Amino acid sequence: MMIAKIIAIVIFVLMFALIIMDKIPRHWVTLGCGLATIVIVFGICMKSPSAIMETLNIKSIFTLDFWHVSGEANESSAGINWATIIFVAGMMVMVEGMAKAGFFRWLCLTIAKLVKYKVMPILVTFMIMSAVLSMFIDSITVILFLSAVTVELSQLLKFDPVPMVLAEIFCANLGGSATMCGDPPNIIVGTALGYSFADFLTNTGVIAGMALVFMILFFYLVFKKELTNSPGGEVNTATYPNPSDAIESKKDFIISTIIFICAVVLLVTHAQTGLTVAFIGVAISLITLLTSIKNIGYILKRVDYKTLLFFIGLFIVVGGLEHTGVLEAIAGLIEKVCGGNILVMVLIIMWLSAIASAVVDNIPFAATMVPVIKTLAMTTPGAELSTLAYALSVGTDIGGSATPIGASANVVGTSVVAKAGHPVGWGKYCKSAIPATIIVLGIATIVIKLRYF
Repeated sequence: MMIAKIIAIVIFVLMFALIIMDKIPRHWVTLGCGLATIVIVFGICMKSPSAIMETLNIKSIFTLDFWHVSGEANESSAGINWATIIFVAGMMVMVEGMAKAGFFRWLCLTIAKLVKYKVMPILVTFMIMSAVLSMFIDSITVILFLSAVTVELSQLLKFDPVPMVLAEIFCANLGGSATMCGDPPNIIVGTALGYSFADFLTNTGVIAGMALVFMILFFYLVFKKELTNSPGGEVNTATYPNPSDAIESKKDFIISTIIFICAVVLLVTHAQTGLTVAFIGVAISLITLLTSIKNIGYILKRVDYKTLLFFIGLFIVVGGLEHTGVLEAIAGLIEKVCGGNILVMVLIIMWLSAIASAVVDNIPFAATMVPVIKTLAMTTPGAELSTLAYALSVGTDIGGSATPIGASANVVGTSVVAKAGHPVGWGKYCKSAIPATIIVLGIATIVIKLRYF
């Protein structure tokens, strides 16, 4: 068993190293390491077909509880979290349908027009919009469209788009931390531990809401000089984009808006209806495809299958650590360091998650830590699983904002502005992001101390 543990750890470390190096597409990295886990750890070392079946976890899809839960949600077993993958895939289909209909570009341009195309009001409103949209839609998608429109407006209004995009990225990650479906780490935590949209909103959402007020003020003061002293002469008002031009088809636009509202209602009420996020993901994607028959090919081609494959490989590798007892050992070490002090344990999980997520992608870190906090809650008297889970979510979501590689939204946003001729180095990014991250984590620390202890 010791050999299996060592090999599982080696595969896990190799996976992280290859993801950080970014030389091989990350979905190939996790799938390759996942295959190595199945063959070497489960097959050769453990000789355990049952461990392979439990990790692949395919049978869970064919149970009633996977689609509809009556009463308390059951915690998912170890291995591939199919609920997360199916939900993310469903939301991807919905978002591509909305994008095709011009929803996001219309929304951005409408808000810009409402504030009369003034740069500082655009900064504030786009930060708020980034946070609010990311509560319901994956932050990667929000930043993809928001940064593209920001670049377009920067060319028109002659300002540097980089500060505004950096503020939008931070607020997208912050808004994503507020709900179960906003950021991939929260989807993983929520589906694995059976927490609802409302559970997150009334816990991490409170922290995110308070922090957003401070962040709007922070970024306003930090970037005011850069954005108001931008070069360029008079702006030709005739070149202002018309929001209605973003809508290719009014019918598709109305349908996609209704589908989005339905998705929000289903997510907000899923604890009451018993419908799981997997069911919601499938239902929303089917409705999107059935109402967009002529665009089915376009929508399906645009879905990010690489991210879904990345999740599958990742869950298998983490399953290897879980089955070999490595994660249980890590939980024991954290418990020993804390000496039974629950507050210290919660803060260590949050700050450790934040620091780790600043250096490595926060998705694999969250997936790794879920079994650890489950073990801590079972073995430590007085440790509430929910408090540990919310600390983990806040840590991974906010910590991931600190560096250009900490979260997928960061990579997407900086790539968009770089393609437009505005490369963002680590120095430029971290100068504002690290202080902002520390401020939010400080706020979270105070809220956790006052609310849970």
